[in-house]
Amino acid sequence: MASRPPSPRNKPPNSTVRFRSENPRNPKSRLGSVSVQLWVFFFFNQKPEHSVFVCSVFFISAFAAVGAELEEVVAVIESRPRKYSTHTTRSWEFSGLNLAAGYDVAESSLIVGILDSGVWPEAESFSDEGMEAVPKSWKGICQTGQEFNSSHCNKGFETYYGRLDATEDYRSPRDKDGHGTHTAATFAGRQVRNASALGGFARGTASGGAPLARLAVYKKIGGNTCFDEDMLAAMDDAIADGVQVISISIGADEPLSPVNDSLSIGALHAARKNVVVVCSGGNDGPKPGTVVNTPPWILTVGASNMDRGFLGTVVLGNGMKITGQTVTHHKLPKRLPLISAADAALPWVPDNETDQCLPDSLAPEKVRGKIVLCLRGSGTRYLKGVEVKRAGGAGFILANTAALGDDAAPFMASFSSRGPNVIHPCILKPDVAAPGVNILAAWSQASPPTKLSQDRRSVKYNFDSGTSMACPHVAALAALLKAIHPTWSSAAIRSAIMTTGRTITDERGHTATPFQFGSGQFCPSKAADPGLVYDASYTDYLLYLCSYGLKNAGERFNCPKFPPPMYDLNYPSVSVPKLNGTLTIKRSVMNVGGDGNAVYFFSAKPPLGMTVTARPSVLFFSRVGERKEFTLTIEAREYYGEGGYGFGWYSWRDNYHVVRSPIAVSMG
Repeated sequence: MASRPPSPRNKPPNSTVRFRSENPRNPKSRLGSVSVQLWVFFFFNQKPEHSVFVCSVFFISAFAAVGAELEEVVAVIESRPRKYSTHTTRSWEFSGLNLAAGYDVAESSLIVGILDSGVWPEAESFSDEGMEAVPKSWKGICQTGQEFNSSHCNKGFETYYGRLDATEDYRSPRDKDGHGTHTAATFAGRQVRNASALGGFARGTASGGAPLARLAVYKKIGGNTCFDEDMLAAMDDAIADGVQVISISIGADEPLSPVNDSLSIGALHAARKNVVVVCSGGNDGPKPGTVVNTPPWILTVGASNMDRGFLGTVVLGNGMKITGQTVTHHKLPKRLPLISAADAALPWVPDNETDQCLPDSLAPEKVRGKIVLCLRGSGTRYLKGVEVKRAGGAGFILANTAALGDDAAPFMASFSSRGPNVIHPCILKPDVAAPGVNILAAWSQASPPTKLSQDRRSVKYNFDSGTSMACPHVAALAALLKAIHPTWSSAAIRSAIMTTGRTITDERGHTATPFQFGSGQFCPSKAADPGLVYDASYTDYLLYLCSYGLKNAGERFNCPKFPPPMYDLNYPSVSVPKLNGTLTIKRSVMNVGGDGNAVYFFSAKPPLGMTVTARPSVLFFSRVGERKEFTLTIEAREYYGEGGYGFGWYSWRDNYHVVRSPIAVSMG
């Protein structure tokens, strides 16, 4: 593990932040200190001899200076403590990945990175027993610190951290929150038998998706605070250290433009080095237009449910039985009376909160010795239980206010953020969905299972839910694909995961849309052999940014006078905002299947009132690596309302593969 020395948070206004450059004479150089001031200025194409600062020659550079006015400044980004936040066993078996079957030995030489709140190194999921020496491609170091010494860096950790208050978090790679340990174990944790959550729930073998990969942990969250400076420095380190896949379960509190999104800037430079960056899409669903981490060089993940359920039955006095989920293994010794929270609320509680079991809302004389029925809505589930206990209740039932669908899993989680992509409307997001509800993984023993100060319990494994948990599932699959296909680009890996996804339902049993799951639920068993891939390069992304309006996105890169339109970026999905009549889109695919000889036929299920055709409609391949171009023409035949999106699909099929892409179109 490695990190920068702590940097104070009370630096004067004229302090600077500078990140390590990719200097061919000293690739591991560390430049200056890291400041957490309010503004960060990003610039490229800066020659060192023309600046009083030590700037980057080839890579990410940044500095903070209040009131600075320089021609080289491309963007000014406000660095706010709450600008970015975390998006908070059986999931691999459920997803169809047979971990017992093993994978190519190349997996053990892979280096994968996670940017989060650190790690609990003693967790059995991070044991290095039986692993060989650190791969020579590793360029990082082991950073020691508070309650973290060199013995905790087994065979492949690195971390980054800023100056942290020791009362809030460890000044070291150690995780005090639990989020980082959980996502790291889901990503690349070793197989641990007989793991379970508190109370023995979900007992079985816990494992990450890429358990033989080398895990580098970069701590960029301190005291639940994420700064732009910390995030960029961590990504800079990860790229220079030889990490091949980065998992980031963090995102902004709202969609950000490219010039204001540090995570997007860092991921773009990762794409330049062919590093796969996988990010969570956010937990602000079901509201539309809430998905974050949406540039085309990031693989964005939504969250779905799986078939894990812990069922319990409530038997009413009239004999009626109601089955639901439970988190207790205790049995009642006798029948107890049931009371609604609304009938036990204190007089001062507002009418719209009487059934919520909020703190200090229940009358003890009405609740004592009874089971209390609380409704979901306001307040946390844990604190509802705390309130029932405070008032003397024997237990409580938590009820939904509306019935949910009963379709078989997987189905989309209602909290998963949705499209459309308000920042990059020609890029459909999220890209895929993966399990993100009730995921069991290793946990920091410095953090209680509820993460609340009232909770004094400690666990080794814990459940957590969110797109944060879905993200490392997809990152692990990307790592496995990297091991199987080491020459594939990051875009090809993203394409393989997307075009092999499958359609699932929403939480009410209706077919979900691409604004919920992108290309569908990821399918690990199919992604290794997708047949065709949509490839894209760093230059393609720069051309995309030229069309977006950023004329100096890359150093030593000049935008052409007429850059290609944004919708022509070779992406595995199609998003067309405000279609007027007919639009023709360019795409190309590369053959990666079988012995190279293949014939693919086009088919489409267009959005309502539209036609979708391809030219040519048949693609002939004679070798692996061969590329074919085609055009998609989308024509609106009927008007069905301004602004509303319609959804469809198009596919390329041969005898073995179905290469499917979603379509989202709105009328102009």
